[in-house]
Amino acid sequence: MELLETQDPERKRLLETSDHHKRAMEKELSELTQKTDRVLKNALIIGGSLALTFVVITALSKRRKKKKKKLALQAAEQPGITQTEEPEEDDSPSFINQMGHQLLNQASVILLDLARQGLKEYLASRNTKDDHS
Repeated sequence: MELLETQDPERKRLLETSDHHKRAMEKELSELTQKTDRVLKNALIIGGSLALTFVVITALSKRRKKKKKKLALQAAEQPGITQTEEPEEDDSPSFINQMGHQLLNQASVILLDLARQGLKEYLASRNTKDDHS
């Protein structure tokens, strides 16, 4: 069988061409797999950072809402205060509360910056992919 393949030059050329195309397709597939892995990792990082930010913000806002509800219930129980009046809240937040807000703001900025960089890389890879097409 080997003898027939080597004797026929057309068949030999076709086999070499076939091997060349096979290697090219495998290389392209491996590149595509690597790009897909990178895009998925970026998407997971971005989604995770946004989800984490959402959870932190909702947790903090729920605490505030609970305090406001509690104050509203106390105001409703007192006969002299109507429900339209807001009970006075402490205008000067505590040091720990201020630090918590600063920490939350810094974490949000960092997470949004990571998300921005991930989206920037993704869009750049899409642009280069479109340019090659």
